[in-house]
Order: sequence, then C-alpha cells, then structure tokens
Amino acid sequence: MVHASQEERGHEYFDHDADVGIVGFGTSLQEAFEEAAVAMFDLIVDVGQVEPNDEVTVECQGADTEELFVEWLNALLAQADIHRMAFSEFSIQHMNGHRLSGIARGEQLDGERHGPKLEVKAATYSMLSVDHDGNRWSVRCVVDV
Repeated sequence: MVHASQEERGHEYFDHDADVGIVGFGTSLQEAFEEAAVAMFDLIVDVGQVEPNDEVTVECQGADTEELFVEWLNALLAQADIHRMAFSEFSIQHMNGHRLSGIARGEQLDGERHGPKLEVKAATYSMLSVDHDGNRWSVRCVVDV
C-alpha cells in the first residue's frame, strides 16, 4: 500500500439536489478510486467503526476509465449486499486498461454497532469525472441515495 500525505490523498463530498456527490483523491488513479470507495461507504456506515477482519474480491470492467470508476463503486455495493457486509478498507490489486481487481475489507453488518446512516442505491454517471492535474488524481460522481 502506498502512503501519501493528507493533501495528496483523501475524499470529500459535494452538494447535489437530491443525492450526494463524492470525490476521491490520490497520487495514483488507484488511490483515488480507493478513497472514493471510503467516501461512499462512510455515507452508509461509520467506517471508523468497521473492523477490516474479512475480505471480498471485487472485479469489474468498463468501456473507459470513467465507466470503470462507476462500475468499481457499484461492484462494491453489490458485494456488500450479497455478503451483508460493511466495508472500511479498499485496495486495488491490478488495474490494466479498463479492468480492475481489488479487495474490500470489512465485517458483517451490525445495525446497532455500525449504525447505518444512508442507503446508497448506486453510483451514477451524473457529474462523473476523472481528472489528473500532474500531481494528483481526482474522481467524482453522484451516488443515488
């Protein structure tokens, strides 16, 4: 795992009329994807309360980088639903072209301890962007809540 300073890696939210916008930052595209996943799951549960005890492999593909980003987030939501898990850590193992495989770590969802906050139904193509300014990557989209 690559470690970056707080200015280079992280996540934030942006206002959207009915839903929530998420942004992930990183020194690599993979880090930005991982941070966006943290942002999305922190809308669902308090990720600080989720122990990364179990892991699930996630694979997806897209026609381009933007679609791959949305597919990554939606694949994570699907795996969380299938396995009834809350995730708190994400690691992209391989990213070649428009395919990726990664790992989501977390534990069985416990409504009392994890205190679900919002139901995120899906990542969308609304306000979708993947940008690189020479130093830092940023990825953004709106998630349907």
